[in-house]
Amino acid sequence: MTQFNLSRSIRSRVVFLRKFLIRFWNHVLMCSIGKPVQYRVLPPSQSPSPSITPSPSSVDLESGEPPMNVAPLCHNDDIDSDLISLKISLLGDSQIGKTSFLEKYVEDPNQQKKMGSKKNGLTSMDKTLFVKSVRISYSIWELQDDSRSVERMAIACQDSVAILFMFDLSSRRTLNSVIRWYQEATKWNQRAILILIGTKFDEFIQLPIDLQWTIASQARAYAKAMNATLFFSSATYNINVNKIFKFITAKLFDLPWTVERNLTIGEPIIDF
Repeated sequence: MTQFNLSRSIRSRVVFLRKFLIRFWNHVLMCSIGKPVQYRVLPPSQSPSPSITPSPSSVDLESGEPPMNVAPLCHNDDIDSDLISLKISLLGDSQIGKTSFLEKYVEDPNQQKKMGSKKNGLTSMDKTLFVKSVRISYSIWELQDDSRSVERMAIACQDSVAILFMFDLSSRRTLNSVIRWYQEATKWNQRAILILIGTKFDEFIQLPIDLQWTIASQARAYAKAMNATLFFSSATYNINVNKIFKFITAKLFDLPWTVERNLTIGEPIIDF
């Protein structure tokens, strides 16, 4: 009887050891694959544009906690495993301040300004933010407004987590064009966060007050129809530039950070 109990005890320990080894092997295999939880970690080689991007600068999003599924993935020598790479698209007519807006956001005051990569009518610049212990890299793609912009729309918008539709606040023609950009972009992406941005607010406030009211009312109506958040901005005076990207980050990662609504004519409007 003693020998039987000893044999059964040994078998149970062997079974337990096998289960432990199987679980350990599965864990090692998951880490080696680098399986994502929600967002895909992109190695630099997967970017369709040449990596002639400016050195990313660092910004702290001071409020809010990162969600559980944004925690660093398993470490892998081939992938920067604590970096989440996300794409943002920037659309609008030419000469409305898209490039100035983009450069204002990605510029690093500690370094000389560098040009982003340009290829096939697309300009790409990167910026990395730190949310607690997680690094988020935004790859921001500006689509040039030319005769082939519609053909490049799929490349610009697919896989984007946010699409920024821009217009010149001092030009109602560029505001009317937003509908065309919206219709083309949503053919390729219907899940992105949508932002409507009026640029050159510093020039807008020089307009007659009744014209300011007309343009603001039309922009608010367009934003409501698009289910987009509306921001008035100025790259020259850095009005609402960083706030727009903080808003996107908060929306993406469900952070408890909100902007204040401002509908006062003569001030940079924020409507949602």
